[in-house]
Amino acid sequence: MNVLVLNCGSSSVKFQLLSTDLDLISKNADRRLASGVVERVGSESLVSFQAEGGPKFRTAEPLRDHRAALDRILRWVVAPETAISGVRSLADIHAVGHRVVHGGERFKQCVLLDDSVIDGIEDNIELAPLHNPANLKGIAAARELLGPGVPQCAVFDTAFHSTMPDTSYLYALPYQLYRRYKLRRYGFHGTSYRYVAYRYRQLTEKKQKDVNIIALHLGNGASACAIKAGDSFDTSMGLTPTEGLVMGTRGGDMDPAILEFLHHREGLSFEQLDTLLNKSSGLLGLSGLTNDMRELLEEEKENGDRRARLAVDIFCARARKYVGAYLAAMGGADAVVFTGGIGENSAEVRARLCKGLDWLGLSLDAARNKAATGGKEGRVSAEGSRLAAWVIPTNEELLIARDTVRVVKGAPRRW
Repeated sequence: MNVLVLNCGSSSVKFQLLSTDLDLISKNADRRLASGVVERVGSESLVSFQAEGGPKFRTAEPLRDHRAALDRILRWVVAPETAISGVRSLADIHAVGHRVVHGGERFKQCVLLDDSVIDGIEDNIELAPLHNPANLKGIAAARELLGPGVPQCAVFDTAFHSTMPDTSYLYALPYQLYRRYKLRRYGFHGTSYRYVAYRYRQLTEKKQKDVNIIALHLGNGASACAIKAGDSFDTSMGLTPTEGLVMGTRGGDMDPAILEFLHHREGLSFEQLDTLLNKSSGLLGLSGLTNDMRELLEEEKENGDRRARLAVDIFCARARKYVGAYLAAMGGADAVVFTGGIGENSAEVRARLCKGLDWLGLSLDAARNKAATGGKEGRVSAEGSRLAAWVIPTNEELLIARDTVRVVKGAPRRW
């Protein structure tokens, strides 16, 4: 089957086209046929596509909405000059898998999209006002452009965390607020964590029940997840992605009374406070320079910028604190696993984050750590380190495609 995987943001559409089926999954022989992104949807959009083994296709053109962006993707996919093996027309796209950010408490696994599921996604818009509406636009566009004969599935970021115990997901607020509004920690990056746990199991030849790791998805959005016996036990993001670690533009954990203080002292509205928390804080707010970790490390190295160093140090210190907390909560773990753009590519951040954890039994091998960049996976801890450290590049699209195949084929859904 050729499965189109869509990840629709508020102003972007990312895609991958993968060839996979039940027999290919069993042999781990799935193939990525093409990938790309349309950015700045709604204005002069930036288009970047690439078929596997082919040259990159880049252009800029006005694309007014998500439907226009998906139409542009599909026209490129089936164009003769694109030359994707086995794809000549839209009939060669056999299913679509959508990344949907928030499934609430209803959706705990991949589901076949129908009107009832779409209603359920709409019901969770209040919990993810920036993400679920964009996901729904992608679903509507795919249904219109590909027709009712192409099955479509939704894979939810929150689903992996549905195994958390109530001691992990409940806030210490009046319990009736949970009953009334479902105010709780949901967690995000779930599909990424599910892939990392699956891949770790492959690399170490462990059974699912023996996977006890702390995974760190470090990027512009960053979170931590305690994975115990193969399931999510706790995670740092909460009702929204704002809670937890320091991120590119999000501040993570802080005293909520800060918001009341700023409301009175600065006269900030709730909308302005939301913007401050989500778009003006984190690495950007601390450094006053950028939310890009690469640029901050360069500023620190080349110019000795104090605030760039401070931003990186606080980023690492917050993540280190979560590692220690989760080790205590889980009663120990076998490994710390790094993934995400920063986690996969910044040996410097990994080294600084792990500094001082020798007493917990975690020591990095400098050469291995330095080599593990650019999509390379492998163990980066030193020989004899009681707590292992791994770098495992995430592949959410692969799991979305596999989930879609299993649902469409009626096969058991597992990771």
